[in-house]
Amino acid sequence: MPRLAVFALVVCVLSVAAAVVAFVEGSFLGIVWVLLAGLTSNMAWFYLRRAKAEKARKAAADDAA
Repeated sequence: MPRLAVFALVVCVLSVAAAVVAFVEGSFLGIVWVLLAGLTSNMAWFYLRRAKAEKARKAAADDAA
C-alpha cells in the first residue's frame, strides 16, 4: 500500500472521529471535519488506484520484454 494512501486514510479516520466528537458536543465545526474526511478519502482512493495502475503497467512492460 502506498505511503501517501496510508497517510490519507489515517487523516480520514481521525477527521471522522473529530467530526463525531464535534457533533456530539453540539458544534457545527464538525462540518469542516466531514469535508476534510471526504477530501482525504478521495485522496486515498486516488493514490491506491494510481499505484494499482502503475503496477499493472509495469507487469505489462515486463511481459512484453
